[in-house]
Amino acid sequence: MILSPVSDADLDRAFAALADPVRRAIIARLSRGAATVNELAEPFEISKQAVSKHIQVLEQAGLVSRTRDAQRRPVHLEAARLEAMTAWIDRYRLAAEQRFRALDAVLEHSTAPGSAGATTQISTDDKEQQS
Repeated sequence: MILSPVSDADLDRAFAALADPVRRAIIARLSRGAATVNELAEPFEISKQAVSKHIQVLEQAGLVSRTRDAQRRPVHLEAARLEAMTAWIDRYRLAAEQRFRALDAVLEHSTAPGSAGATTQISTDDKEQQS
């Protein structure tokens, strides 16, 4: 699946939508399958109207969508949008991991027996013992 790039405005809306714990809980519930507003409202001590407003924010961010199924209007998770957000995060995570691997290699080389860093440390330790 080829994902289209996510604009800064799309990312802003999505991350702002996910900043709320109720909306994150709704996303978590929808990851198990579609649900109606009534089903999504069950675990919360807020009104169905408040849950509907949370769903509207998630819809505007492109994280969920609603369909019509006879009398029901189930809410569905838009996995493609989450995948695009994950790809954006992964780009920076991978760059950070590469820097950490490079740092690990430098540190390992500098502390390896026979390296200048290890010799310097041994020489310093020997001097302290001689004093």
